[in-house]
Amino acid sequence: MPDLALESMDEAQCLQHISAGGIGRLCFAGRFDLTVLPVNYVLQDNSIVFRTAPGGTTEEDLRTGIGVDRAEYRVAFEVDNFDAGTRTGWSVLIQGPAHHVDSEVERAEAEAAGLETWAGNSRDHFIRITPVRITGRCIRRTAAAAS
Repeated sequence: MPDLALESMDEAQCLQHISAGGIGRLCFAGRFDLTVLPVNYVLQDNSIVFRTAPGGTTEEDLRTGIGVDRAEYRVAFEVDNFDAGTRTGWSVLIQGPAHHVDSEVERAEAEAAGLETWAGNSRDHFIRITPVRITGRCIRRTAAAAS
């Protein structure tokens, strides 16, 4: 068995790992209890931006329904990359509010990120997750194993 080490990553390392964008998992408590969904995302100004369908399940579930203007729903967002053959990889967890991009100024900023939805062009509603907490871990070969 190879010599491997599990290490914590700081915020800068976590952001570096997810900076290319790709697929992440959105986790929230929705109408039907805990929900985890894959979404494609981009990192823009150290926040996560993804798209969903207006009036769709995700957009609706991420509204608080408490009648407070600009209330935001707390979510978790996870991105990882693992190599099963070498048993190495990393995982980043972001926790924070999911903000609906409703104003024209915010929408223009989100569109400038260049995020193209994988699920079709009907997903024209942007949601931005502003990190309150960013944590990550990596599994890597130790120096003894690399030599």
